[in-house]
Amino acid sequence: MSSQNALLRNSASQQGRPDDLADLSAVDLVEQYRARSLSPVETTQAVLDRVERLDRRVNAFALLDAESALASARESEARWQRGEPLGPVDGVPVALKDLILAKGWPTLRGSRAVDPVQDWNEDSPATARLREQGAVLLGKTTTSEFGWKGLGDSPLTGITRNPWNVAHTPGGSSGGSAAATALGFGPLHVATDGGGSTRLPAAHSGVFGFKPTFGRVPVYPPSQNGTLFHVTPMTRSVDDAVLLLDAIARSDLRDWNALPTQEGSWFENLDQGVKGLRIAFSPTLGYAQIDPELERIVSDAANTFAELGAIVERVDPGIEDPFDIFQTFWFAGATKLVASFDPGRRALIEQGLQEVAEKGRSIDVITYLQAVDRREALGRHFNQFHQKWDLLLTPTTAHPASAIEASGADLVVRPIRSPFTYPFNMTQQPAASVPAGLTAGGLPVGLQIIGAKFADTSVLRAAKAFEQARPFARPKDPS
Repeated sequence: MSSQNALLRNSASQQGRPDDLADLSAVDLVEQYRARSLSPVETTQAVLDRVERLDRRVNAFALLDAESALASARESEARWQRGEPLGPVDGVPVALKDLILAKGWPTLRGSRAVDPVQDWNEDSPATARLREQGAVLLGKTTTSEFGWKGLGDSPLTGITRNPWNVAHTPGGSSGGSAAATALGFGPLHVATDGGGSTRLPAAHSGVFGFKPTFGRVPVYPPSQNGTLFHVTPMTRSVDDAVLLLDAIARSDLRDWNALPTQEGSWFENLDQGVKGLRIAFSPTLGYAQIDPELERIVSDAANTFAELGAIVERVDPGIEDPFDIFQTFWFAGATKLVASFDPGRRALIEQGLQEVAEKGRSIDVITYLQAVDRREALGRHFNQFHQKWDLLLTPTTAHPASAIEASGADLVVRPIRSPFTYPFNMTQQPAASVPAGLTAGGLPVGLQIIGAKFADTSVLRAAKAFEQARPFARPKDPS
């Protein structure tokens, strides 16, 4: 350790800094970097040490590049010492889901079908923005193959496990991001969500996951799931998600669906609370079957908003289960994906995904275009719904995380395992999952907060108010 780092360590210890720097939030890290009471090198090493100690139990990382991360941290340390940080996340450790491109690292997407021997010379938009702003990129977190299912396993990386109970799935497809977030393997994680792939594992793993309005965070290359697909923050706190959103919610010319960059910071108006907001609570969305214990936990969580001054009413939003609409897009996307590989590599793809792709081949153009019309009708329905209601609350999932040995059942029929998440990929609305409590068996439960399209601030504001009223718990070391 350099003498400068030793001085930083002594100064920070006098300020009551936690023993393990991996427990600090990204917001706290930036404050301490600015005060020169902490070094990005120390922080990065602490995170790497924690990954080394715990990841063998959960299998959250598909790729970890300690050498590159420490080199980036040293460069960041020099910038902070000069008082010249590159951006709001300079020196903060960040991990990317292995569906997100990063120069120099293979993006294998959880699949043995992707050839690792090729030029990996392009960043996805989120990666590019983070690199421009001095973030310390740690590596790639695990995903189900091509993000096709709501579980955390893949043929390439094996089983990723729940940090609260390693006999259970963390959910997926951003299972690695969720497990890593919960255990402090870096404070910031970039995940994705095509039907619940951020919110589902966030709920099962007890962390905060936010799916912004579609187009808020640019996507490139395009997903096989088209306009269902979102790039998302996953963090241990709402403030950290907002910090990450400030960094990555910036327009990129490669995504023709990208929204213009919003002026100012997403922190603006974050602390206004929910007093006076009209909030609808639907424990079933009118069609879902939900575990009774989970419903009790989520109902209690919804009551918190009334205690905070919101007007909360139990409401049926008046829709039928739109899964058949969603399934049309999901199966067609799988067909397109599988067809992009030559027969030899296609044979390496997980059997369940191949079966989904085969179902997609039977979808004719009329059926597909009818699904487009029905999707638009669903979006119009919720546009009208939010004329009366500022927010909608639901459970994030219908059941707690399933045991690993039971989690593979019925995947072809229902590869997305929450009836509460996929509707809002189709409507492109902002939606977050906040930790709402634990089951009697110690598994996390998530509450979903949904806002009108483009009302990202309302969702974040409500999530922050809830977090302040009911601070999010963290798991002990997994066993």
